[in-house]
Amino acid sequence: MVIMKITVITASYNCASVKSQSFPDIEHIVIDGTSVDATLNILEAHRSQLSLLISESDEGIYDALNKGISLASGEVIGFLHSDDVFSSKDVLKNVASIFEVDSSVSAVYGDLVYVNRSMPDRAVRTWRSSTFLPYFLKQGWMPPHPIICSSRMVRTYWWI
Repeated sequence: MVIMKITVITASYNCASVKSQSFPDIEHIVIDGTSVDATLNILEAHRSQLSLLISESDEGIYDALNKGISLASGEVIGFLHSDDVFSSKDVLKNVASIFEVDSSVSAVYGDLVYVNRSMPDRAVRTWRSSTFLPYFLKQGWMPPHPIICSSRMVRTYWWI
């Protein structure tokens, strides 16, 4: 197994989420846009599980994500937004194994399952991923935000 650190960046505003993964070396950075609800209290209660918590005004979600990227120390960086959760405890372990098996892979993304907050075991909509082709960008298609990228700059993408 290749030794790597995976950084997960969570952009947060008025909501919080921390999820336990089986992968051993995770840096979890939370960038909060000065939430005024109970988000900071929740984050502070889980402070020991976070590598870094920053709460300050920003210019929106992309500014927050870029702040997180600039602070990340992982070889692989992923986004998990504050209302999102990984589908299993092994997601990051599976992601790491893809990067290990194929050194040409630069990004990994997967299906998105939308659930009702009150019934998280029940899918209300599923977005099925497919192989990325650069042409898709010209059509307005973008990979989903819960994407994991390596520092390698190549054009091969996997989905899980």
